[in-house]
Amino acid sequence: MELNGSDIIIKCLIEQGVDTIFGYPGGAILNVYDSLYNHSDKINHILTSHEQGAAHAADGYARASGKVGVCFATSGPGATNLVTGIATAFLDSVPLVAITANVGRSLLGKDSFQEIDILGVTMPITKHNFIIKDARDLAPTIRKAFQIAVEGRPGPVLIDVTKNATAEMAEYEPVEPEFIDSRGYTYSPEDIEEALSMIRQSSKPMIFIGGGTVIAGANDELLEFANIVDAPVCDSLMAKGAYDTTRPRYTGMLGMHGTKASNLGVSRCDLLIAIGTRFSDRVIGNSKHFASNAKIIHIDVDAAEINKNIKVDLGIVGDARKIIKDINSLLEQQNHPHWMKEIRDLKDNFPITYPRGLTGPLVIEKVSEMTNNDAIVVTDVGQHQMWAAQFYKFKFPRQLITSGGLGTMGYGLGAALGAKMAKPEKTVINFAGDGCFRMNLNELATASRYNIPIIEIVLNNQVLGMVRQWQDLFYSQRYSATVFDDKVDFCKVAEGLGCKAFKVETVEQLEPAIAAALDHDGPVVIECMIGRDEKVWPMVAPGKAISEVFDQKDLESR
Repeated sequence: MELNGSDIIIKCLIEQGVDTIFGYPGGAILNVYDSLYNHSDKINHILTSHEQGAAHAADGYARASGKVGVCFATSGPGATNLVTGIATAFLDSVPLVAITANVGRSLLGKDSFQEIDILGVTMPITKHNFIIKDARDLAPTIRKAFQIAVEGRPGPVLIDVTKNATAEMAEYEPVEPEFIDSRGYTYSPEDIEEALSMIRQSSKPMIFIGGGTVIAGANDELLEFANIVDAPVCDSLMAKGAYDTTRPRYTGMLGMHGTKASNLGVSRCDLLIAIGTRFSDRVIGNSKHFASNAKIIHIDVDAAEINKNIKVDLGIVGDARKIIKDINSLLEQQNHPHWMKEIRDLKDNFPITYPRGLTGPLVIEKVSEMTNNDAIVVTDVGQHQMWAAQFYKFKFPRQLITSGGLGTMGYGLGAALGAKMAKPEKTVINFAGDGCFRMNLNELATASRYNIPIIEIVLNNQVLGMVRQWQDLFYSQRYSATVFDDKVDFCKVAEGLGCKAFKVETVEQLEPAIAAALDHDGPVVIECMIGRDEKVWPMVAPGKAISEVFDQKDLESR
C-alpha cells in the first residue's frame, strides 16, 4: 500500500509494539503529529512540558518495562533538548529510539530556521543514528533502529527525518518484527571450564553484580549461583533488585558510598566474580588497589568492557543469564563457612546508621516500610540517590530507576512519569533533592494534566547536598554557590501546577503524609525539610582505595 512518510512512521511504531510516545511538537514534525492524531486509539502520546522531560520519560518507561522507549521532538532546539536524556540512556545502556524532524532536504546545510546537525551532535552518545531524506527509507530504517537499540548491549538510537520525507508518498508493507536475541555470544566451553576451575580453587569468593544483570534478566540464575558458590553478593547502584537486598548473603552496595562489609569484603576476597559491570570509577576507587588479593572473573555482553578499567584473569563475553546458567548446571555445591562468617561479622560490626530526627534516611526507610518494599523507586542525583540505594529494600529487578553513569540532575520526575505509564499497577515514587527538583519541576504540570499518580518526595535541605558534603570534607568548608537562600515554597508551586502537596517538618508529620499520598489518586508532592549538613556515610575519598572506606565515627576519631 502507498502511504505518506508520516503514516509510515506511525505504522512502523505500531508494528514494533510501541504503545506510548513522549514528545513535544513543532513545525518540522507537524506532519508526524497529524498522523499520530489519526492513530490515537493505538498509541498514547504524552505531551511533556519540555523535550528533556520527554527523553527522561521514555528512558524511565524503558527501564521499568524492558521495552524500547520512544520520544519525539522537532528540529533545532527541540532536538537539542533531547541530548541530555539521550546521553543518560547511553551511559546506562537503556534501549531508546528518539525520532526528530529536521528541515526539508533542500534546506539542509543552509543555516535554515531551526536547522541543526543533530546527527553530529548525538554521534558520541548513541549506539547509532540515521538521517532519512526519502520516505522510501523510513520503514527499513525504523525497523533497524529498534533492532540496534535492543541487541547486545542496549542503548539509544536517533532517527532524524527531513520534513519532505514525512510528506512524500512511498510503498509500505507491514512486517512481523523479528525476535532479537542478545547476540554477541563469543564465549566457549573452555571459558566456562576455566571459570569452574577458578571457583573450585577459591576459599573466599565474592560476587559483584552490575546493571547488566538487570538487563539480562539474570535474577533467578544469580540467586542459584550465589547459593551454589556459597558466596556473599554486593552490587552497584545500577544492579539494585537483581539480587534481593533482604537476603542474608547480600552485603550492600560497593564503592564510594558502599558499605564497609562490601568494600572490605572485596578487598579481602581471593576471587571476585564480576557480572554485567563496567567497573566505574565510583565503584573501584583507586584501581591499583582494587581487589588486589583476588583473581577476577569478568562476565559481560560487551567485549569492550573486558580489561578496560580493571585487568582481569578471565573475561567471558556473552549474555550474563546464559553464562551463569551454564556454570550452575556444571558446578557442584561449594562451602565456605569461615569466609561467610567473616562477612557476617563485617555486616554486624559495621551497619549503616543515621542520626535521630527527620533525616533523609528516615524518610526513605519509612517509605520502604509503608510500601512493603514493593514500589518502583526513581531518584534524581545526589545524597538522596545514595540514601535510596542504602535504605530502600529492593527485592526485584527494574525496581530502582536512576541515572547512574551520567548522574543527571533533573532526571527523576520525567523518568517517574515514564515508569508509571509502563507499570500503572505499581506505586511509583521519585526521591529528589531540592536542587534536582528545581531543574525539571515543570513536569508536575504533565503529571497533573494526565492525572498520573506518582509521588514526588523532595528532601529539602536548601543546599546542593552532595556538593556541600565534598566542600565540607575536602574544601575546608568553603560553601561556594551551594546554598539556596531564597523563599521558594515547593508546596505552593506544586499546588499551582495542579498537584496535591504536603510539607513535613517533624517526624510526627511524616507517616500521615506518606499514607495520604499513597491513598491519593493523582500526583502528590511531599516536601520534607531536613538538615543541611546531613551526610552520606560510609564514604571513600576520591583517589583512595575502597579498603579506606570511612564514616562519621572514623572521622571524629582522627
